[in-house]
Amino acid sequence: MRKDDILCKENENIEVQLLLEAIYQKYGYDFRDYGRAHIKRRVKHRLSLSDFNSISDITHRVLYDRSFFESLLADFSINVSEMFRDPPVYLAIKRKVIPLLKTYPFVKIWNAGCATGEEVYSIAIILKEEGLYKKCQIYATDFNQIVIQKAKEGIYPVDHVRKYTRNYQSAGGTGSFSDYYTANYGRVIMDKALKENIVFADHNLVTDGAFGEMQLIICRNVLIYFKQKLQDRVVSLFTKSLTPGGFLCLGSKEDLRFSDCYSDYTITAEKEKIYRKRYGE
Repeated sequence: MRKDDILCKENENIEVQLLLEAIYQKYGYDFRDYGRAHIKRRVKHRLSLSDFNSISDITHRVLYDRSFFESLLADFSINVSEMFRDPPVYLAIKRKVIPLLKTYPFVKIWNAGCATGEEVYSIAIILKEEGLYKKCQIYATDFNQIVIQKAKEGIYPVDHVRKYTRNYQSAGGTGSFSDYYTANYGRVIMDKALKENIVFADHNLVTDGAFGEMQLIICRNVLIYFKQKLQDRVVSLFTKSLTPGGFLCLGSKEDLRFSDCYSDYTITAEKEKIYRKRYGE
């Protein structure tokens, strides 16, 4: 790499750091411990769509234009999701977690970083089919209020349904996936009955506190965007929010082994990244 390229990269890193500091100081959203590669990609994407000459120009605009900040906030949000994504995970929840949840008089579930809601509706469908939904309260949270609203509406493109149906069947669905939505004008709307016990709420894993006491926390493919320090902070938050014997389900590329809280858990399903909080912790 040429010296000029190295200097340019160093300057970019400084500009990104200043942008994140400005966002934190002005609006209270803390992205300083997000993975820098992810943030830099999103900032450069915004730069390519604008008439700004540099990242520093973006920082100046953020400080004086809240609407522009909110569009940048949407860029930073992690919104990749689908119904029954990674079907073996839902099979493992059905076979190894649900039977134990059935022993509780009431069950509280937290879907953290729920994005546009596909995952939370998937969990609701499993609970319905297992006869557990009526005694459950599900909390679906994200820091992005725009995607929270989309999750609450539960409206998705109809051309995704074929894949969602395959996922549902592979995840051990016992009915017909079409029973859970209504198709209309190129969209599908999730059944209102699935929303009865779901609370959609704004919660920031970086800055907000514990969300207890939960019997199951699902947070998949969010931690991979965080630096190790922030990952430890969030896992500690989950540990405080779980009841003893409660379950934590992470994404396929996430692992508790590198967390300070690893000793607080036993492994329920290693490949599917499902852990159970020890009793007496």
